[in-house]
Amino acid sequence: MTKFINSVKKYFNYMIYAAKAELNSEVANSYLGWLWWLLNPLFFMLIYAFVSVVVFKSGEPYFAAFVFIGLSLWDFFNRVVSASPRLVVNNKEIVSKVYLPKYILLIEKIFVSFFKMLISLLLVVFMLFLYKVDISLYVFNFIPILVVLVILTFGVSSILLHFGVFVDDLSNLVSVGLKLVFYLSGIFYLVSKRIPSPYNNMLLWCNPIAYFIESSRNAILYAKPIDYSILFVWLIIGIVLSVIGIKTINKYENSYVKVIK
Repeated sequence: MTKFINSVKKYFNYMIYAAKAELNSEVANSYLGWLWWLLNPLFFMLIYAFVSVVVFKSGEPYFAAFVFIGLSLWDFFNRVVSASPRLVVNNKEIVSKVYLPKYILLIEKIFVSFFKMLISLLLVVFMLFLYKVDISLYVFNFIPILVVLVILTFGVSSILLHFGVFVDDLSNLVSVGLKLVFYLSGIFYLVSKRIPSPYNNMLLWCNPIAYFIESSRNAILYAKPIDYSILFVWLIIGIVLSVIGIKTINKYENSYVKVIK
């Protein structure tokens, strides 16, 4: 772990520069520029809101904010995890010419996705004022939720980064798995309401994204406490996966260049 910490310090400026470059490149040829970072999740929210309210007759309070919180957290997790199996291959020109700890590529991707999530969450703040939601001190529970989400995302993605170098089809398998997780995460419904007991509790324990989304809504919208026992379990799992991923990458990263050539 000492090597990991030292590498993050050493390459921190590179990660910031690379993250800025990626963000700028995404909007370089766009007329609306950075506004797309707001419009993309907004359009998704409108689509899901229409399907849920008009088609499925959902009556959740503060529904636009309800959906947007779920989409913001899901989009962060989905962007990082779906990209991780191909990170080394897609950056072949960099990793084949200079030495760079491969998890630095992953952290840079997390920076980009986290920034986009913060942009989306700004819209949530606007919606809170629009709906005149009473904000309570429980809103501070959202901070540890984000911390654990980032740690778990890094842990899962670091392992996928390693195996993605050797298994070309892994990205396709991950894509299928993420679609299943998406529909089981309560993006446009409340898990504790729509799924009968005891399966709803089982889902919140087994699917971290469902737990993160529902807990975030409780903290931000409904002024309810969160279950810290589940959060602690996923924190430990995230740390363990991160340690395994970092050690695996450190052990095998010298062979990555030979594989991707």
